[in-house]
Formats: sequence, structure tokens, C-alpha cells
Amino acid sequence: MGIYCKPSVLFQDSYLLVLTQLLCWVTTMARMCQELCSSDVQETHKPGTKHFAIFPFVPLTATSVSTEGFRVFGPSDPVVVAPGREAILPCSVSPAMSVENMEELRWFRTRFSEAVFVYRDQEEQKEEQMIEYSLRTSLVKDQFHEGKAAVRIQNVQESDSGIHVCHFKQGVLYEEAILELKVAAMGSTPEVYIKGPEDGGVCVVCMTSGWYPEPQVHWRDSTGEDLPASSETLHEDAEGLFSTETSLVLRDSSVRNVACSIFNPVLGQEKAIAIVIPEPFFPQASPWKAAFIVILTMMGLLVSGTSYLLIREHSGRLKLQQEWSHFQLEKDELQTIKEDALRTAS
Repeated sequence: MGIYCKPSVLFQDSYLLVLTQLLCWVTTMARMCQELCSSDVQETHKPGTKHFAIFPFVPLTATSVSTEGFRVFGPSDPVVVAPGREAILPCSVSPAMSVENMEELRWFRTRFSEAVFVYRDQEEQKEEQMIEYSLRTSLVKDQFHEGKAAVRIQNVQESDSGIHVCHFKQGVLYEEAILELKVAAMGSTPEVYIKGPEDGGVCVVCMTSGWYPEPQVHWRDSTGEDLPASSETLHEDAEGLFSTETSLVLRDSSVRNVACSIFNPVLGQEKAIAIVIPEPFFPQASPWKAAFIVILTMMGLLVSGTSYLLIREHSGRLKLQQEWSHFQLEKDELQTIKEDALRTAS
């Protein structure tokens, strides 16, 4: 972006060439003023792309452009950071040169005035910084001599997510690179286990934690078809990370291979794990359950019959004992009467 007019043209003998050069500078100045006023970063720019321009007005002398050209690069992939953590937004110049004495290093959002961090004349310019970045940013200088600089953002928030631009300026030259910061986190690999029989089927549970933003959970069969979850619980911890527990009740014994997939909508990535459910776990297809029911029924009948016989035998013995006691009592009474009668007759 921008037009670079070589100063050597200005020192030709022809007045026509001089006028052409002046016209070139005026055109450049008009374009640059328009761009600096709007200073919008188009959304179509991809992270890591570069932007070059030259400040339009310089004195018409042989030493007007004393700084060699350079380019600025950022990471080609988005910078991914979990909420509450620390983000590093790096940029570097090519060809490699020290940026310690560079006139200005600036990181901003979609507008030039939306400053995340400004370093000018070897000093931080806090008055130009947006209030939401106050006390959360610092400049990483340990690789200045290699042409590398970075801004550190602490306690990253959801509002930090999006496009950032690093702007390096030296003399009349400046160049920019586009970076993308994504506030997201890939959680743990899901854990799946068989809970047991439930609602006429077998219940399978999937658990995972440490995700941001809220993940999308899917159950799928071996063909990739979605299976409806029977329940799902979501929990957010103190750091803003999400954990989830989802259950699935399978009633069809032909669907024995299922997978639990956890998807991050920001990163477009997922983690999945599959499990094979043995056929005996399905209630309607398990011969063990039928055998168990038959055995349990038979045992119940056997216990009932045995109890009945024992009770009947006990009752019979009790009745016999009572009859024997009554017979013995009558026998004793008759013996007493007989003895009394003999004593009376004598």
C-alpha cells in the first residue's frame, strides 16, 4: 500500500521530471491522509499478512530517505489462549535489524486509535492506550537486537479476542502486520463408561472438562449418525472453563459401537472417544437376564414350597403334642378316680 517515489528522480536536469516527482508526492500524501483518517483494517486480511506505506512529505534533499526499507511479519496462525491466562503477540522485521531505537512500535485493534500498547522514542505511551488494557500489558524486549518485539497481555478476556495489528515506524517508513487472538481452550479427552441398565436400555456416560467456550457434545454411531442424548449437565469453574457430563440410553442392541465427540466452535477442533458395548449389557437381548429371572422364580417357588412344608410339619407336630398332653391328662385323672374308688371300697 502506498507509493514510493525514488529521490533520485528529483535530481534530474529536466524540470518536467521535477514536476512529475512533486505530483507523485502530492498524490501519495492525499492517499495516506485518507488512510490515516479511517485507519480501518479490512476483515478480509489474514493473520500474518503485511502492510507497507511511506509517509508522503519529506524535504526534497538527497538525504530525505536515510532508512532502508523493511517488512513486518506476525504469526501466520492465530494465537490461542485460555481465559485468564497470558497472551504473547509477537512481530518481527525483515531483514533482521535491531528495533531498540525504532521510532514507534504500536499494537492496536481494528483502528489505529484503538491502541493496545504504544512504545515511542523508547518509552511507553500510556496516555494513548485504551483503558481496558491498562495495567495488563507490557513490552517483551529481550529479542530487540534480533528484530523481534512482542506485547504481553495478562488476564486475557473474551473481549481481547479478534484482530490485532502491529505497526512499526522508523523515519518516514512504516509497516504493519495482522495477528489474530482467539480466546479458547481445548479440554481433556472425554472419558466414557457404561453406567448400567436404565429405562429399558443401557446407559452410557461421557465426561470431560477444561473447555472454552461452551463445547458442543455429540453422540454418534459407527456410521456417523447423531444419537440423541438423554441428559446433559454443564458446569463453569472459577477460571471460566467448562466441564460437561452427558448420558445416552441405548435400547437397540444392534447399535453397540458409539462415540462421544466434544467440539470447540471457536477453534473448529474436536476430541472424541469410542466404546463398544457388549451384547449381554442390553436388557432385551441378554440370555443371562432371562435365565436369572427363571432361576429366581424357581428359587422363589422352592422357598415358598419348603416354607409351607416346614410350617405344615411344625403345625402337625404341635397338634400331636397337644393331643398327647390332653390324653396324658385324662389318663392321670382316670387313675386318680380309680384310686379314690378303691380307697372308698376298702
